[in-house]
Amino acid sequence: MEHFTIVADTLDAGSRIDRYMAQEREELSDLSRSYLQKMIQDGNVLVNGKSIKPNYRLRESDIIDITLPELTEPEITAENIPLDIIFEDDDIIVINKPKGMVVHPAAGHYTGTLVNALMYHCHDKLSGINGVLRPGIVHRIDMNTTGVLVACKNDFAHNSISSQLSVHSITRKYEAIVYNNFNDENGTVDAPIGRSRKDRKKMAIDHENGRRAVTHYHVLKNFSKFSHIECTLETGRTHQIRVHMASIGHPLLGDDVYCNASSPYKLQGQTLHARVLGFIHPRTNEYVEFEAPIPEYFQHLLNILQ
Repeated sequence: MEHFTIVADTLDAGSRIDRYMAQEREELSDLSRSYLQKMIQDGNVLVNGKSIKPNYRLRESDIIDITLPELTEPEITAENIPLDIIFEDDDIIVINKPKGMVVHPAAGHYTGTLVNALMYHCHDKLSGINGVLRPGIVHRIDMNTTGVLVACKNDFAHNSISSQLSVHSITRKYEAIVYNNFNDENGTVDAPIGRSRKDRKKMAIDHENGRRAVTHYHVLKNFSKFSHIECTLETGRTHQIRVHMASIGHPLLGDDVYCNASSPYKLQGQTLHARVLGFIHPRTNEYVEFEAPIPEYFQHLLNILQ
């Protein structure tokens, strides 16, 4: 078990204890609201030495003692979920991931993930470097982002792809529909990204503690209120394109995290598609490149905007 103590300051006064916990401590940021509430109800959270309810509102100088129970890893099972396979050999498998599919199991998503599907398709032939919750997974894309993703069938391939990711030599091109028009056809956003200090579930531009992040963009088409762009990643930070484009006044259409405007279209999350992925094949040492076609919903939106 892990134990830590926090003292509420003036700015924290009036905040609900469960919401405050998720925002204040990175160790708790991935836990669901219901799990945090259960921790409180089970007596794992004390304020000034006393048990409280999940709706307790903090006062300045409150002393919060939190005991984080040991999390047991659930057993992840193989599931017969259809996969859109772009390429496969003895070392790698390249998938066109659909919208709404989580890449690997995490709190609240232990079934229906890409890992569950890969375990069924590949059986025990997946790299184990990332542990039992992420077999084969060397990189990921967000749940509501579609497109090309590679998984590794052995540790040899995993180490090779991971090394290429670490030196930013992998080709990654995305397409997105964003708000507002651009004056210039090409541009670059070079701004460090880190965990948001206001909301631990979000990422943000952070010039003090963020990690370097670079996104190059090219305008494919300006529409009346939106633009269709291609983004090439030089680095691969969490939510990088979504954060970068929002930071320059072009949030992604449908993004319910980084865009304040409500979408005029019925969408499931951001309009973002990982179209191209290229890297040196671990076994042949030759450059290979894979492409996932624009999904139907994305093309339909482009047709409407035309």
